[in-house]
Amino acid sequence: MPSITERVDAITGIPDDYRVVDPPCPPSVKIELTSRCDLRCFFCATGQRLRRRGDMAWTLLTRLLPEMRAAGVRELGLFYLGESLLYPRLAEAIDFAKRICGYPYVFLTTNGRMARPERLRACFAAGLDSLKFSVNAANREQYLSVTAVDGFDKVMANIKCARQVRDDVARETGHRCALYASSILYDGEQGERMSEAIARILPYVDEHYFLPLYGQAGLTAGARGTRPVAGNVGRVGAMREPLPCWSLFTEGHVTYDGKLSACCFDHDGRFAMGDLTSDGFMAAWHSERFMALRRAHLDRDVGGTPCERCIAYA
Repeated sequence: MPSITERVDAITGIPDDYRVVDPPCPPSVKIELTSRCDLRCFFCATGQRLRRRGDMAWTLLTRLLPEMRAAGVRELGLFYLGESLLYPRLAEAIDFAKRICGYPYVFLTTNGRMARPERLRACFAAGLDSLKFSVNAANREQYLSVTAVDGFDKVMANIKCARQVRDDVARETGHRCALYASSILYDGEQGERMSEAIARILPYVDEHYFLPLYGQAGLTAGARGTRPVAGNVGRVGAMREPLPCWSLFTEGHVTYDGKLSACCFDHDGRFAMGDLTSDGFMAAWHSERFMALRRAHLDRDVGGTPCERCIAYA
């Protein structure tokens, strides 16, 4: 099975046949089970509460997942902008995606604070293929400063427990969920600050990698005096050009209330390209609004589009 960085690089590197205004069905989709989060990270616009909070209706989820799989989606992320471990039916959603819909790869990213062993056991047993912990602080003090919550020690303990629970479930069921971690480089010194924390994490995960600091569609640009990269350029070590942005071409993003978004960071709804409560997935993927935005990206001129602020730092 490809590693997480190989999968990330495959999605962020837009194949030639996807560099069109009406690309094929995206190989990957992230769907937001909940827009709620237990942290208030300075680098994330979720804490600004720019939209209503809520959970995806089970009826909508169970309608969309088979439709997207039939259209050709292969990789399903059961998260988007919220923390999915706050969603009560997470393990049931994983089971539905794997057993009923037949997704080859179901993945999840978590901040780790709610990743208690009993919750993870249920997710692993349901067939989760990949769990990534987003660890963006070097110690307890920085964690509190970054997230406004005291949770560093809990996260580190949960990562350690996750490895044991994963291995136990693998022995019992024969299914092994991959465990990963990523960290954001806020500045040129954060990698060194993180060295001790990463050393603690590495025995319990299969891979760790770094991400650049994103400006989240311009909403968090300049926070704490930081300077983000332009757009979403992938991971450190394999960063892409900001235009055209892969997010419009190779990965779908569905909000908890059923909007198909063009952006990884659509905190205020300006990137909605279709309403999946009434439109089909592929109809929204090929909507006139979406195709016009892709055309602007292919022309490398997003002035006057919702993407303008995100690319302002290029």
